[in-house]
Amino acid sequence: MKRIASALIGALLTTSVAAEMVNVEYSRFYSHVKKLDNEDTQALQFAFGFLRVGGGRLCEINNAEIVTDKQTIPLVVSDEYRFTVPTEKALKLANAYVRIDLSEAANVCDMSVQLETKSSYLTASYTKEELNFIYGQYEAFFNEMGSFLSFLMPTVKGLMLQFDDKNLDYITPEGLHINNGILHLEQSEINENKGLTLPRAPLRVTAMASS
Repeated sequence: MKRIASALIGALLTTSVAAEMVNVEYSRFYSHVKKLDNEDTQALQFAFGFLRVGGGRLCEINNAEIVTDKQTIPLVVSDEYRFTVPTEKALKLANAYVRIDLSEAANVCDMSVQLETKSSYLTASYTKEELNFIYGQYEAFFNEMGSFLSFLMPTVKGLMLQFDDKNLDYITPEGLHINNGILHLEQSEINENKGLTLPRAPLRVTAMASS
């Protein structure tokens, strides 16, 4: 019994030591999100997380919030341990920071930034115009980022729809295949069909890019 108790205490202590609170300057996030603060990219957002070094997964986040001298703003952390931040220059001027409560040590977690479609644009059906709108948003972003170094930037060739069920295999009424929870939608397929009907709303929509 004593050995079991000692083992449990040791496990608790290990968990406590491994967890870590991280403070990151809001300005680091602002430098990213301000790039999307225009009409041409209004449907896009950056989702932030921390990639587990050598683990191929995201580090678990218990809580995240923006902190200034006068206020604390809670941030929503997704089930995948990503969060978004508002585009507020006032927070940058106030020297705000983002406080992240990690479940593991910070030295094994590297910041990860993902460009994706906002949740308000995730639905179980899309018209051709809606798909072209989202495609155009990604195209505008990459064009803007590559305006001076276009030879280094990838170009958008389609959209990738990812579902929460990684085992989902489905053929849409348009004849498009969802394999292992992912639908690759080429630009030509967007133009050839009148729209897209899905079994459920996707978890996210990102760009398919080529160099």
